[in-house]
Amino acid sequence: MAEIRVFPLSCVVQNYSWGKVGLESEVAKLVTSGDPLVQIQPDQPYAELWMGTHPRGDALIRDNRIPQKTLGQWIADNPACLGAKVKDAFQGHLPFLFKVLSVNTALSVQAHPNKELAAKLHAQFPEHYPDANHKPEMAIALTPFEGMCGFRPVEEIVSFLQNVPELRALIGEVAAEQLERSGSDDPRGVSAALRVCFTRLMKSEKKFFVDQLNMLVKRISQEAAEGKDTSGSNGELLLRLHSQYPGDIGCFTIYFLNLVRLEPGEAMFLGANEPHAYLHGDCVEVMACSDNTVRAGLTPKFIDVLTLCEMLNYTPAPSSSKILPAAQSQLDPHVYLYDPPVPDFTIMRIEIPASVKLYLISAMDSASILLVIQGTAVGTSTAAASEMSLHRGSVLFVSANESISLHLSSPDGMLLFRACCLL
Repeated sequence: MAEIRVFPLSCVVQNYSWGKVGLESEVAKLVTSGDPLVQIQPDQPYAELWMGTHPRGDALIRDNRIPQKTLGQWIADNPACLGAKVKDAFQGHLPFLFKVLSVNTALSVQAHPNKELAAKLHAQFPEHYPDANHKPEMAIALTPFEGMCGFRPVEEIVSFLQNVPELRALIGEVAAEQLERSGSDDPRGVSAALRVCFTRLMKSEKKFFVDQLNMLVKRISQEAAEGKDTSGSNGELLLRLHSQYPGDIGCFTIYFLNLVRLEPGEAMFLGANEPHAYLHGDCVEVMACSDNTVRAGLTPKFIDVLTLCEMLNYTPAPSSSKILPAAQSQLDPHVYLYDPPVPDFTIMRIEIPASVKLYLISAMDSASILLVIQGTAVGTSTAAASEMSLHRGSVLFVSANESISLHLSSPDGMLLFRACCLL
């Protein structure tokens, strides 16, 4: 019998408290479509689906002819499946973790370290920083998606400092004036002033910032009740976050960080040291295989304000600069590439119209993971032992240099995402 190098996966669900609940969650919908025997609990959050080999969520192989139980074990025994370049560059490991996220309430204000800092944090505090890898990541919206990402242009932050006296009180007059005076012709001066302001905010004494936050919430609630425009104080978002995380310093970060709204198919890339927080919606996400996160607010988890304020990239930029455009493939008009400025991962969005009945998922010199979002097909491959039934929620591992022929059977065509590593 030929060696099986393309096979279906059963992937791990993470039930973090911020996830959408029951069948409101895209994660839950995909899981139950992929395996109708799975019972979805209507009151449980289904936050993340992990497709990969991370030790906290190694995917199970759904093919009983394969002796290894998990994808991580199988790759360890068959490292050539990664492709020659990927195998050498990433020491025989799959370099990325592919996910689906369903966000109901905000995730923590966080950033991920670069490799140098990750190694240091892991050595010093392994209980909080479980590995020595960096964690750049990219999110592609499946439904309208909201997140905060990177520092706003300075004029926006200054406008909030002038319209939100409670924010100005926390930062202090000296730091606020320094930012107001910093000129666009001195980017280093701007970054330094921004660092001082943000650090002052994040290191505020608890009682002081809770008092200021309560005053701010009360003021905006009154203004909203009177029908006034609260956009100058970012009122709607403030009240929403405060209702989710009352008394949390993270509520004030809305005055520093860009609000990014993605429509389905739009992506944002988050490099090392980029402050961010997902707020609401469903997305596919891909990241370097790491679980290192430095948090500072909107979370009940371990908070490391000092490390966060030290490490951040304090370069202001408009929210539009955070959106990573997809490029239509030169080789295949049905493929759109999201290729970020890191080597660890790339995502392909594959849109097959209803008029196409036979489609080839082409071979590449990288292992890849394929997720079906919509549509049905029968897949055949010389590297699969038998025909594979593909439908919404199906996840396949595809070894390097293997292709799959899809025989489409859905009236609406298909939508798939494929995570890989293009070196």
